[in-house]
Amino acid sequence: MKLLLVVACALVDKDGRVLIARRPEGKAMAGLWEFPGGKVEAGERPEETLIRELREELGIEVKEPCLAPLTFASFPYPDFHLLMPLYVCRRWDGPVVAKEHAALKWVRPQQLRDHPMPPADEPLIPALIDLVGFQAAGA
Repeated sequence: MKLLLVVACALVDKDGRVLIARRPEGKAMAGLWEFPGGKVEAGERPEETLIRELREELGIEVKEPCLAPLTFASFPYPDFHLLMPLYVCRRWDGPVVAKEHAALKWVRPQQLRDHPMPPADEPLIPALIDLVGFQAAGA
């Protein structure tokens, strides 16, 4: 089975909300909510992929030191096995704009389960609730 490496990012705003993006019509799993990111290309490090993908998908500039690895998902889809590291980013330059997604939404980590997501994204939610929910409660 083919192994696919995809990297994702949880952008967290100053209010402790996480950005999710709705997959557009015409793409696999259209209409589901996901964390922004994309496929790691040959010769590319995961951090480089995220910087590129966040620029392409959201129009923002992220510096590598602002990307902190949090957790990962390992999920067997019928045609491939997905390995997806999740990074957290709290600092970026520019306004967040939906360039490739049908919609964007800022939600509290506890509300992530209220939005249908691809099966590989769902195991990432508890780590975000633990990290961001805990920090928001202590703020």
